[in-house]
Amino acid sequence: MTTPIKIERLTKELEKLHKEMIGGAFGHSEYDQRLARVIHELRERGIDGDRPQITAALDDALSRGIITPAVKDHLEKRLGLV
Repeated sequence: MTTPIKIERLTKELEKLHKEMIGGAFGHSEYDQRLARVIHELRERGIDGDRPQITAALDDALSRGIITPAVKDHLEKRLGLV
């Protein structure tokens, strides 16, 4: 059995993706692919946190500009938070 992913790791992965995208390491299509991998891993392993904690982490990432409103909505839908 695999260990659920900690919310802090999710935030760090989203920050890393954002920095690489802004830095020009890859384009939008590769960002989408990498985000899909993150979501797949989250769905497989689960998240070590409850709905309010996960929502708060996504709200924080949105307010800090790490994710866009569209990415936040997508994550919430794919993770079954809405």
